[in-house]
Amino acid sequence: MKDGGAQGYPETGKPETAQSTRAPRRREADLPLLVRGMPIVTPDRDRQRTTHSVKTVAGPTDRVVVVGAGLAGLSAALYLTGAGRKVTLLERADHPGGRVGRYQGPDYEIDSGATVLTLPELITDALAAVGRTPQTCKPALRIHQLAPSYHAKFADGATLRVFADPDAMAEEVALVCGPAEARRYRRLRDWLARIYAAEFAEFMDTNFDSPLDMLRVPEKRRALAALVRLGGFGRLGPKVHRILNDPRLARLFTFQALYAGLPPAQALAVYGAIPHMDTSLGVYYPEGGMRAIAAAMAEAFTAAGGTLELGTEVTTVDYAGRRAERVRTADGRAFDCDALVLTVDLGSVDRYGVRRRRGLRAAPSAVVAHGTVPAEIARTWPVQAHHTIEFGAAWDQTFAEIAGRRGRLMSDPSLLLTRPALTDPGLYISRADGQHEPFSLLAPCPNLDAAPLDWARIGPAYLRELLDELERRGYDGIATQFTVDHLDTPQTWRDQGMLAGTPFSAAHLFRQTGPFRSRNFPRTSDNVVIAGCGTTPGVGVPTAVLSGKLAANRITGDTHPARDETARTSEIVFPATP
Repeated sequence: MKDGGAQGYPETGKPETAQSTRAPRRREADLPLLVRGMPIVTPDRDRQRTTHSVKTVAGPTDRVVVVGAGLAGLSAALYLTGAGRKVTLLERADHPGGRVGRYQGPDYEIDSGATVLTLPELITDALAAVGRTPQTCKPALRIHQLAPSYHAKFADGATLRVFADPDAMAEEVALVCGPAEARRYRRLRDWLARIYAAEFAEFMDTNFDSPLDMLRVPEKRRALAALVRLGGFGRLGPKVHRILNDPRLARLFTFQALYAGLPPAQALAVYGAIPHMDTSLGVYYPEGGMRAIAAAMAEAFTAAGGTLELGTEVTTVDYAGRRAERVRTADGRAFDCDALVLTVDLGSVDRYGVRRRRGLRAAPSAVVAHGTVPAEIARTWPVQAHHTIEFGAAWDQTFAEIAGRRGRLMSDPSLLLTRPALTDPGLYISRADGQHEPFSLLAPCPNLDAAPLDWARIGPAYLRELLDELERRGYDGIATQFTVDHLDTPQTWRDQGMLAGTPFSAAHLFRQTGPFRSRNFPRTSDNVVIAGCGTTPGVGVPTAVLSGKLAANRITGDTHPARDETARTSEIVFPATP
């Protein structure tokens, strides 16, 4: 799934700096939410960062155990190791990555989770904590910007490519929607950039001890005032439709509300940060697949002296009063700790001595099929792109079906198709009957709280329905030639301990976002810190990395001084892939 990258700062233009104004008095319940957790990157983001003190782990913190080697755990482990802690990272799978892991096919590997990378410089930040760069990883981590980022196909047969470059995107919009709509696109892009610029330093790349931090801390108070002036507390869908006339184009700037678990008509306008990442800051792909990121981070961690234990499932945590002192694993071993970082899903934290917040509302889930398709078949499809968004016609109805409290399967599916070999030819598979390519299909669906369906029974049949629908939409041969090696459903996610059977954790409702989201420093313990998509800043690949850094900060107190953003980005991003 998704997440937000930035390379070309000149593309976005320099955001206007909000003037300092006194924020109006507000009740705590009226404070603004943190947008989904997708960080904003601007050249001066570090100079804007708040340096106010936050609660940290008291007492000794020399030995740290991190549970879970997903991106959040790997990020935390790198920052903690760089700060001089002795870190042991425990992972139950036989490889690192978590929700950015891999599936092993009969003669190929395929990414098992997220397929969209944004903000790759956050990966560089984590590597730099132990003195590494993408080039010095073994093997080197090479990340490419995609152009286009996405290729959208609509029910009326129209297609529209999404480019991060503003001129290329305006030209595409003019071609498909007309020159007047291209001008409106530029207006929308400017507004999204301002929303985005107001959020990162004080609402995403930061720890909160209380929602009142937004009023007590001057920098946060100024950012709050800027969002109010920008109309960030109106609704995203209506705001976008007031600027754009073409409903097809509007979809490209509102479908991202799904990541937050809300229909665009209900999502606050501050969620405009999400489409800004997708459509303005660029989408990226690492050679070898998304799993190459986790492999690079794990290699850097162990090379710096960290201990990574794979195939090691944590079963219990021993406490002495309010402090975790030992982690026990299924193979009978015990690991002593002065501090503990848990990156397990919110649906599983209770078993490790952390009380889960009650009444959480989960985000929608997804059905994801992974496998291979003959390359000669795929070459006949109507869209030839790394990422294809295949929109159905009943857009509003789709959101009502998958995000409602009483969920239903999509009656007119909107789908994400991923073909990574079009970017990375090394992923093609040579077989006796010819060349094949890895292929993934993602269909949003309700979570198990909203729709407790028997996925073991209906999963294969529902996939056949989706493939038949794609066949009708022009993807000839997909229903008969797509060899499915893995089918993930909400039941898959629940079996892995994920809240309500969704890999997207808690929805970003106002009461579950930013300072109102589940705390990364639970009040019930003095030395246990949480990282991952269920806590701050939120759901997504870059935010998982960021949450690991924020968790490490709770232990080290490190504020990570400013560095030159543009130079770091240029180290890892290679020319756009046509």
